[in-house]
Amino acid sequence: MSRLPVIVAQGGISPAGRSSGFHGYHRLIFDQLGAQQQQKTLSAIARLRGLDKDTPADTILSGTLIRQLETNLFDNNALYYHQPLKADKGSELILPKCRLPKPLPENWQVEALNDGRNVRVCFSGLQTLMLPSTRAGSVNAAGQLPSGFDPAALYQSRHHPRSLAMTVYGASDALQSSGLEWQLLKENLSPEQIAVYSGSAMSQLDYNGYGGMLKARLMGKRVSSKQCPLGFAEMSADFINAYILGSLGNTGTSMGACATLLYNLQLAVNDIRSGKRRVVIVGNSEAPVIPEIMDGYSTMGALATDDALRKLDGLDDLTNPDWRNACRPFAESTGFTIAESSQYFVLMDDGLALETGAEILGAVADVFVNADGYKKSISAPGAGNYLTLARAAALGRAILGEDALRQRSFVQAHGTGTPQNRVTESRVLNETARHFGMNNWPVTAVKSYLGHSIGAAAGDQLMSTLGVWHQGIIPGIRTISGIAEDVHHSHLDISMNHKQMDPSQMAMSLINAKGFGGNNATALVLSPDITREMLKARHGEQALSSWQQCYETTFRRQEEYESAQLSGQAEPIYLFGEGVLGEDDLEYTDQSIKVPGFGHPVNLEVDNPFWSF
Repeated sequence: MSRLPVIVAQGGISPAGRSSGFHGYHRLIFDQLGAQQQQKTLSAIARLRGLDKDTPADTILSGTLIRQLETNLFDNNALYYHQPLKADKGSELILPKCRLPKPLPENWQVEALNDGRNVRVCFSGLQTLMLPSTRAGSVNAAGQLPSGFDPAALYQSRHHPRSLAMTVYGASDALQSSGLEWQLLKENLSPEQIAVYSGSAMSQLDYNGYGGMLKARLMGKRVSSKQCPLGFAEMSADFINAYILGSLGNTGTSMGACATLLYNLQLAVNDIRSGKRRVVIVGNSEAPVIPEIMDGYSTMGALATDDALRKLDGLDDLTNPDWRNACRPFAESTGFTIAESSQYFVLMDDGLALETGAEILGAVADVFVNADGYKKSISAPGAGNYLTLARAAALGRAILGEDALRQRSFVQAHGTGTPQNRVTESRVLNETARHFGMNNWPVTAVKSYLGHSIGAAAGDQLMSTLGVWHQGIIPGIRTISGIAEDVHHSHLDISMNHKQMDPSQMAMSLINAKGFGGNNATALVLSPDITREMLKARHGEQALSSWQQCYETTFRRQEEYESAQLSGQAEPIYLFGEGVLGEDDLEYTDQSIKVPGFGHPVNLEVDNPFWSF
């Protein structure tokens, strides 16, 4: 019998705000909240943005979700590049002697000037020069973190790439909002019972990471000693281990383009179900709002450019496009909207979740991954997503029955807003619904609010799913006015309005992700009510009663953290240079290794897992 991977905490930061306390989700359905909850959401966003509590609501909300590109990261109207110039034979230039290239080009004739510092260069042949220039970007819509929020300013960041600073904030938020005493938890575990799976699908490509390493010399600058190591795709997991958890357990990332978070979630689920791990921190942090990345996607025709949005809405060249509504899943659209996000989740096995009094946000039954097989275009969708969705639906039916799948499930679609996605994903969803007997399957698409955060995108979807069970509202796709004619939806309910539901009547959600290259993944997530019913069936009424008593303490700690966040007193966890272990700190024998801070040693008395020979 498998152990059940229970979600006990969530945290992070996205264009909607902070994930813990369901604040990010509440921003999506803000107009459906009561006055008291709206004020809490406004207070949480205002704190992130550094605004006074008396700031008007519209002003607070305007700096969230998809919107016009701001200038905190770069000026999109003055993007730096080199313009080639052909200098004719006999052309001259004067430059400092110390800037002469080595070796000199063959067609350069150099003459020293009287000042002793500069030289005159005469070209004896045609010479190509590169002149510093600027251009305006073609894309001005993006899902950016709330205006004014800088995760690197909250701790002693030292030239950290943006996605790593977001990791420190997001993972800290998940751990601190859990309400659990992590040092006490470690005292009940051995090092190998903890794992961290986190990464970035595109690595760290800003200037403090690989981006700077690749272009520093071309900009006349030096490569730093940090740019190479901090650019590695799994570095966010390394940061969590080294500066937040102090974990010596399993670590790394599994990469699958836009499905990357679900690939990492699959590692966590497999570990917990098999009994290898008891606690797993899983997530992704992605900061792709970078000129070079946006240039790449827009050149592919994948991003919604300003000109394409104007054409779609019938606007003239002098009118600004509707940046807020740039992402339009399952409607007439032009492309996806790039976004940044950092989402983290803490999973435990069912036994440990009950023992510790952890909050029960839901459970991940399984994550299914399938490739597309043979392809023509590597970026085009294929057949693999039919398999992942069908397998997830079949498991949901096996666990909860046919009626629950047909009447009490909903879908978090990948829903990128590209013309190709609206056709291919809608067909996969519609065929799954048709074959499994769903006649009006609710479909939501959170990218219409947040944009596409690439590797972290499924984390945005999971964040929204947990919020649906908390509040009972499935976010509508509010950026569209109708469904495109080529969308398959005979068995789907693609709603443009928020849908009020009884949380007890939403037993499961299928979270779908489709990535370039044929990286398809679908997760089956069970509601907190269903999770508690399963725990009761396995562990008994008494165990649930004991858990409820323990959770009261957990809840008080959660409230204390929330209060500290809203008052500006909460800080990310960043334990630089603290608790560093060496060989002398380990109690080492041939039977076990005792690591300080962990209550149980690493067991070295292992059995042969294979056959005798």
